[in-house]
Amino acid sequence: MSETTVSDRRPDAEKKGRKASKEVRRQQLIDATIDSLAKRGYAETTLADVADGAGLSRGIVNFHFESKEKLLVATLQFMSEEYAAHWRAALDKAGEDPARQLWALCAADFDRAVCNRRKLAAWCAFWGEAKSRPTYQALCGSRDQTYQNVLVDICTRLRDQGGYAIEPRATALAINAMLEGLWLRLMMSTEEVSRETAFAAAAEMLSATFPKHFAREAGGKIKPA
Repeated sequence: MSETTVSDRRPDAEKKGRKASKEVRRQQLIDATIDSLAKRGYAETTLADVADGAGLSRGIVNFHFESKEKLLVATLQFMSEEYAAHWRAALDKAGEDPARQLWALCAADFDRAVCNRRKLAAWCAFWGEAKSRPTYQALCGSRDQTYQNVLVDICTRLRDQGGYAIEPRATALAINAMLEGLWLRLMMSTEEVSRETAFAAAAEMLSATFPKHFAREAGGKIKPA
């Protein structure tokens, strides 16, 4: 049996290196797009801004994405997938208890990894364009529905455990709307709202809706019972 030489392996190694380099460049451009959206907004973001922010040439941007619209779609897809992976990981760590699952989902929404001024501003830029851009709606719609379905399932189990007089689907929608509203308040940078106070506000709603499952401790903080 002949031995594989270094020269035999080199083409594969070079191919992997080129692939890795391409992925790194794409991510640099996506990160720079998020920065530009946060700084300039949707309409004022240009391919030149993104190229400058990434420290790359305009030609590199065109090579990877061809147009501003394709770059923005890729950026929205990245942010959507990042957010979905984040809440799914939190849900998995919470175990099977519905109260701890709901608590974990709310806490995940205010984790610095996804909840920071840079990304909140980029999300708001996309939200402002979504109504007139079906591509954006389609990209996020299925993932939003998956998240909503998870909330409905959790609310249904909490209702059955606690005997609450609630309608699970409406309650899940209200919780989702509350979380989105708190994100908007954070994006507006009002001094009285921080990630910590926003999460505390969410906890108050959970306690008011499911009092048997979320209780106030001696120190005043609300925790899953």
